Formats: sequence, structure tokens, C-alpha cells
Amino acid sequence: MDLLMMLQDRKGQLSQAEQRIADILFSDFDFAVNASIIELAKRVEVSPPTVTRFCRRLGCQSFSDFKVRLAKTAYVGARYLNPEARAASSVEVAEDIVTKAQSALFSFHRSLDMARVEEAAERLANAPMIYAFGSGGNSSMIANEIQNRLFRLGLRITASTDHGMQLMLAAAAQPEDVLVGSSFSGRNAELVRAFRLAQDGGVFTIAFAQSESPIAKAADLAIPVDLPEGTNIYRPTSTRFAYLALVDILANIVAYRIRDEAAVTLRRIKKELVTHRDEDDRQLLGD
Repeated sequence: MDLLMMLQDRKGQLSQAEQRIADILFSDFDFAVNASIIELAKRVEVSPPTVTRFCRRLGCQSFSDFKVRLAKTAYVGARYLNPEARAASSVEVAEDIVTKAQSALFSFHRSLDMARVEEAAERLANAPMIYAFGSGGNSSMIANEIQNRLFRLGLRITASTDHGMQLMLAAAAQPEDVLVGSSFSGRNAELVRAFRLAQDGGVFTIAFAQSESPIAKAADLAIPVDLPEGTNIYRPTSTRFAYLALVDILANIVAYRIRDEAAVTLRRIKKELVTHRDEDDRQLLGD
């Protein structure tokens, strides 16, 4: 447990002087991590021995040890120590979400490498079997969405969000199959392992990830998604809209390439929905 988590857990158990020191760590972290013991004591109006006792209470041998551990804490992400917390009305929140989604889509569209997209679509359209891998909240959603978009075209595809299952599926995959992996950070080490295992068996791998990331470098073909997210830790990531757009673009191109075969499967799906769910053929196709 790092120092800041420890302080959060012990909130209410600290003395007034100790609480003032803790408050500085959360409100002005940059000062706290760079200040001397004299400067810190003066800032919170306590004596240097009080600061030393505070450090030892947190399991640090000295103030120097405290500073080292505090600096390591900053590596986790200083923006979470004093996050943006301005009040916002519901109208402002809605406008911010929609604006960021639009910006993500426009930025992604401008940077999209269509040559790579077309190659990926060609591979998917001709694959005997497609595997879609992703782990974590967003990438799991994308893996399932790839399956959702492609199975209705008559393609054989399965999605997996479990690392162990991904490893087994990669080992069982056959030459000419295609593996599509999604990773927003591009640093999913288990997905890299699955890629390499699949490649050993002649499987072509496609990555949706940040350019120059380990995932992008491990894939046979990478379609980069590089978008800024800002510093608001409370706002859901707008990058996922770009990933969804990428899936839709690929699926639509694939559909046009196998349009005759796809139309047969789409009609069979629609027939069952009309028969068992509703009689309105204008409704969405199974979504």
C-alpha cells in the first residue's frame, strides 16, 4: 500500500498536526515531494520532530525515506491526488460528453490509415476463422462488438476476454485464421503473448492499439488509435467511440466485399426476428 492510500485509510485516526501534514500531501503534492523537513514543518505550522514522527507512523525510517516513497507514489498519477472537481450542471456534462465524442471521431477519421484498414478487411473477409481478443472494461467491449458485427455477415468468429482462454484459443488456431486484438493502452502483456503464440501457428494478427505500443509492435498489422484524453478523471474515455467507429468501418467494408454471402445470412437472421420478435421489418437488425 502506498503512502497516500495509507493516509486515506487512516483518515480520522490522525492528530490535528498530522492531519495538516496529510492535507498538504493531497492539496499541494508538488510542494510536499520537493520540500525539506524545515519547509514542510513551517508550511503546516508544526515542529520538524512532529514531521519525523508522522513519517515513522507511516512506516518510514526517516524523512528521507518518506520522500523517496512519496516520489514513488507520484508515479501512479499525480492527477488523481487533486483531480478536477469543478461543479458542472447536467447540461454542461452532456455537452462535454457529446463534444468530446465528436472530437474523438473527427480526429480518428483524419488520422485513419485506410490502406491498413483495407488490408485488415481483406484478411477478415477471407479468414476461415476469426478470433477477437480484448481484456479490461473497454477492450472487452470491443472484442465482443467485433464478434457482434461480423457473425451476422456469415463469418465464423469467437470473442474472448479471458487471458487463459485466449492462450488456449491462440494455441488451437489454424493457419489462415485471423486474430484481432484490442488494447486501449497497447500494453497488455498477455495479449502480446497470445499474438506470438498464434503467429507461431501461421495465424495473422491485427491490433487496435496506440501506435508504437508493445501490442502494435507485436501484431502483423496494427491500426493505430492515438487520441488525447485530457486530465478529467471523472469523464468516461471518449477514445472508445473511435474504437467503435473502427469496428463499424471494418465490418461495413467486409460486408461489401462478401455482399452476396452476407445478404443470405442477414436475411435469415431478420426472418427469425420478424417471426419471433416483431413484424416490423424496419426495426434494427438484431441490435
